[in-house]
Amino acid sequence: MILGIEIGGTKLQLVLGDAAGKICERRKLAVDRERGAAGIREQIERALPELLHGRTCLKAGVGFGGPVDWKTGRICRSHQIEGWSEFDLGGWLGRLTGVPVVMDNDANVAALGEALCGAGVGFSPAFYVTLGSGVGGGLVVDGKVYHGAKPGESEIGHVRLDRDGTTVESRCSGWAVDARIRGLKTTHPESLLARLADREAGGEARHLASACQQGDLAARKLLQEIADDLAFGLSHVVHLFHPEIIILGGGLSSVGEPLRNAVETAMGRFVMDAFAPGPRIALASLGEDAVPVGALKLA
Repeated sequence: MILGIEIGGTKLQLVLGDAAGKICERRKLAVDRERGAAGIREQIERALPELLHGRTCLKAGVGFGGPVDWKTGRICRSHQIEGWSEFDLGGWLGRLTGVPVVMDNDANVAALGEALCGAGVGFSPAFYVTLGSGVGGGLVVDGKVYHGAKPGESEIGHVRLDRDGTTVESRCSGWAVDARIRGLKTTHPESLLARLADREAGGEARHLASACQQGDLAARKLLQEIADDLAFGLSHVVHLFHPEIIILGGGLSSVGEPLRNAVETAMGRFVMDAFAPGPRIALASLGEDAVPVGALKLA
């Protein structure tokens, strides 16, 4: 058996699986941000014996939600949860489990999962973008994660859309879309999307897909703006690396085919003629298993 771990800002997952990426058993826990990194480590210490219940594993793979030194297993910086910066996570997990530990940024690990076991099977290079609370990315070439100089690479969320500092993340992340939907309550209070989100205090983006499906004009306009921004940002990936496929993952990808089609259509306006029509645009197929499966394959 192989142990796979996903450590995020809101979610902790521990799975047992095999070298093919098949998950056999899992534990999924909510992260208490106020307890910081120490709280997450306590959760791992409690959950591991229950998950293993006497079984042994050969290796452990980890996807961590932030920049890491993948060669040493040390966390470079803690963006979401206090207490991780400069922590030797690989060493700590190695002592806890007694097995070799390999780790990487969670977007890289999710990219590996989708490339080897999901929507990217048979394509290389494969680029993955996760549209969640933030925006991250990963590039997989010939079955391996592309690594630049530490502490990271493929940070598509920090790609600038203009010289004023507007980034892909500031336009296309979950929190950014939530804010734009809240704005509709003032500018377009009559829209279905504004009415669906009227009772929310966060997480408004969950209503975007439903409003689009029901023909709400404000929702469809917002979706097109998101797709245009995302396609423009991803066009830089195309010009630099020319991947065969770009995979859209994360919570916002649940909008589904309308988002995929809008990004694919918009991409044609931003990519040089020699690369037309551009890479295949696909929706991620592993869902919340992208990081755990990628962790198994990484190990």
